[in-house]
Amino acid sequence: MKATFKKKSFKSIQVLMVGMSLLGLAACSNSKKSEVIDTTKVNSLSLNEIETKAKKEGEIDSVGMPDSWANWGETWGNITKQYGLKHNDTDLSSAEEIAKMESEKNNATADIGDVGMSFGPIAEQKGLTLPYKTSYWNQIPSWAKDDKGNWVVGYTGTIAFLTNKNLVKNPPKSFADILKGNYKVTIGDVQRGAQNQAGVLAAAEAFGGNESNIQPGLDFFAKLAKQGRLSLTDAKPANIEKGEVAVAIVWDFNALGYANQINRNQFDICIPSDGSVKSGYTTIINKYAKHPYSAMATREYILSDQGQINLAKGYARPIRSDVKLPKDVENKLIPIEEYKNVKPIDEKPWEKTASTLPQKWQEEVLSNVK
Repeated sequence: MKATFKKKSFKSIQVLMVGMSLLGLAACSNSKKSEVIDTTKVNSLSLNEIETKAKKEGEIDSVGMPDSWANWGETWGNITKQYGLKHNDTDLSSAEEIAKMESEKNNATADIGDVGMSFGPIAEQKGLTLPYKTSYWNQIPSWAKDDKGNWVVGYTGTIAFLTNKNLVKNPPKSFADILKGNYKVTIGDVQRGAQNQAGVLAAAEAFGGNESNIQPGLDFFAKLAKQGRLSLTDAKPANIEKGEVAVAIVWDFNALGYANQINRNQFDICIPSDGSVKSGYTTIINKYAKHPYSAMATREYILSDQGQINLAKGYARPIRSDVKLPKDVENKLIPIEEYKNVKPIDEKPWEKTASTLPQKWQEEVLSNVK
C-alpha cells in the first residue's frame, strides 16, 4: 500500500495474479453495474461533450491517487470544483489497481487509476483500458503514451537520496559513497513497489548494469544486508520524522515532499552522481468505469497547464516540457544539472527483469539481512 505517499508497483504479472486472487473475493457487489461504452467513438467526442457528460455523472472514483502523492489533493480539489464531481480514492499499488479492475469488471468501483509506466501496457493487454487521448496529445512525448490513448504518462520520477543530516554527517552523493558509510539504508519493499524496484535498477546502473542485468544492483544491496546496514523500515514521513530512516532511496518528488513536510533544512536531497533512472506514472481509465466521462475529464485536467503545474507543486516533473512553471515552483525542485547521469528506464527489457526481481530479492538480499 502507499501510506502517506504511495509506493507504486512494477510487480511481475505473477505477483499481479496473486493480488488479483486476493482482491477477487473483496469485489463490491453493486446493484448498479457499469455499462461499457463504445471505445471506438470516445476520441471523436468534443471536449465540451465530454465535460457536459462528466457533470451529469457527478462523481469520480479513483484508485492509487491519494491527496498527499504528487499533490493530487490540489488537483482533485480543482477537478471537483470545475466539473462539480464528488471524489473518492482508494489507495492501492499498481498491481492491486489492475487486479481490482479485472476482478470487478461490470461491478466497477474504480473509474481511473495512476500506475507505474510498465503497468499501462499490462492493463491494456488485459482489455481493461478505455482509450482517450485528450486535447494535449501532441504535447506528450511518443515514449510516454500508447498510440491509441489506452495509457499516458502524466509525470516522471527519478531515483534520489534522502539523507537525515541529524543522523549522517557526510550525506552520500553516489552509490559508491554509500558503500563507504556506516549508516543504514532504506530501500522499502522491493517485492511490490515500483519506486523500490527502480532503486535497485539505479544501483545496477551505477555499477555497470542495466534493465537486462540487475545483478550489480542486487550485489550492492546484498553487501549492505551482510553488513547489517539494510533497513527494513518503510520510508514514510512518520518513520523519517521519528529518526528511523538515515538514508532513503526514493523518487525525487517523494524525497522533496517528505523533507518539506518535516523540516527541509534537516535533509540533504540529491540525485546519485554515478547513475540513476527515471520513469513515469500513467493514468489508466477503466473500460468498465461507471463514470467514464468524468475519468476522461480528469485525464484532460491532469495534462492541462494547471494540472501539470499542480504536479510540479508536488515536486514531480511534468511530462509536458512546454508548460512554463512558476519560478517559485521551479526553484523548489532539484537543480536540473543533477540529472545529467539519469537514464530513462527502457520498459520492455525492464518488464521482463522486474518480473523476476521479487524472487531474486528474497533469495539474494533478504536472506542476508542481519
